[in-house]
Amino acid sequence: MADIREVVFDPELVQGAGNAVNVCLRIKPEERVTIITDNETVEIAASLASEIDRIGSEYKVFVLEDYVKRPTKIMPHEILDHLSKSNVSIFAAQALQGELPSRVQMTAVVNQHKLRHAHMVNITKTIMMQGMRADFMEVDEISTRLIDITSKAKSIRATSKGGSELYVEFSPKLNWLKTSGLITVNKWGNLPGGEIFTSPANVNGRFVVDGVVGDYMCRKYGSLKDTPLIIDIKDSRIEKMTCDNQELLREFTEYTMTDENSNRVGEFAIGTNIALKEVIGNILQDEKLPSIHMAFGHPYAEHTGADWSSTTHNDCVGTHFEIWADDLKVMEDGKFLI
Repeated sequence: MADIREVVFDPELVQGAGNAVNVCLRIKPEERVTIITDNETVEIAASLASEIDRIGSEYKVFVLEDYVKRPTKIMPHEILDHLSKSNVSIFAAQALQGELPSRVQMTAVVNQHKLRHAHMVNITKTIMMQGMRADFMEVDEISTRLIDITSKAKSIRATSKGGSELYVEFSPKLNWLKTSGLITVNKWGNLPGGEIFTSPANVNGRFVVDGVVGDYMCRKYGSLKDTPLIIDIKDSRIEKMTCDNQELLREFTEYTMTDENSNRVGEFAIGTNIALKEVIGNILQDEKLPSIHMAFGHPYAEHTGADWSSTTHNDCVGTHFEIWADDLKVMEDGKFLI
């Protein structure tokens, strides 16, 4: 591609890009940065690169289509090599079906070399102008208060207007993590940030997914407000699912049968980005909505301490929750009480 500096971008992207580079990643002039993007997202990458130019850091932008045919299960060697020699990285690209393995390869290098990594899968201009404009210092404050409560709780009970009835148990051996948008070497984070999560010890009940489902399916199906996916869970495994959208039901069922743990709850999370008020049909932002999301599949074992794995990970978002940590009510109709 041409020099990233020659790509014209909407000035409305500047505030979100500045937040990413200066607040969330705190990039310094002496640091080396890797930016991974694709043809569809190059305008956003250009806005991020422009902010890095202001700082004076060394960086390189990789457009995936310049190196590999997509969808790809392999992250190109040239990109992984540059990553391994960087301090900071940004992945700002769209997710295509079957590409999760390539992103796992990328984050493995991020974890190994302890990069501060911003994961912006399926980032859009709308998200740059909404979730990425949040006050991430405030988001971090409420995330810190919440994780202090949940990390001491033995269980969480949650109900929603849509009909969710969840009972979630936790183990002191499994870590809670905070990804509030302030990214450190300890855990790469999605941007926009705003969630706390763990791998639960056990989950039972009904989860009404009236927000969105994740991975490539999010773009395909968007908001599930009118056709919620209803998931009955027993001992952390999917027991039964129903949905008026039969195509979604079939596709999600196949996805959660990929391997022996694809139908197991790997992540339990509470969104904390209080700048967000409603679902927009994009998992990257919608999972940060003050609400509950759970993922079936990979439990982020390298961070949570879970002793199992999966080749898949699909986040599912519900809306309008009431949440009790043990006996303390922390949320009512999507609003924090702490």
